[in-house]
Amino acid sequence: MKYKKIQKLNPQDLTALAKYYASPVNSGKVTLDDLANRIARSSSLTRGDILNVLSNFLDELPEYLKDGKSVQLGDFGTVRLSFSSQGVDTEEEVNASLIKGVRVIFTPNVKLKDELNRTSFEEAK
Repeated sequence: MKYKKIQKLNPQDLTALAKYYASPVNSGKVTLDDLANRIARSSSLTRGDILNVLSNFLDELPEYLKDGKSVQLGDFGTVRLSFSSQGVDTEEEVNASLIKGVRVIFTPNVKLKDELNRTSFEEAK
């Protein structure tokens, strides 16, 4: 994976000197079609079969998450919803209108984390 050098100020101490950091370089995007084509090369399924499965998966995933379920994706990891809420003084005041900031949380599986920790890095030119 490539990285670039960037200089940033500390947002908690604006009087401190800026420091340099390694920052990841995005080398592009992979589409569902790209993924389906790659999987089809190492499978007995066609690109269309794989694309169909991936599309159906993406249709179903939000429904499970909205039902409050965590979705365990094998060796990949787990996806779940989380949110923040405005605080109130009494339990009786708590209601759904206080909920904001819905987020999708992904927790990688240990196997995936171990694999990613073996990533090699090089400076982007």
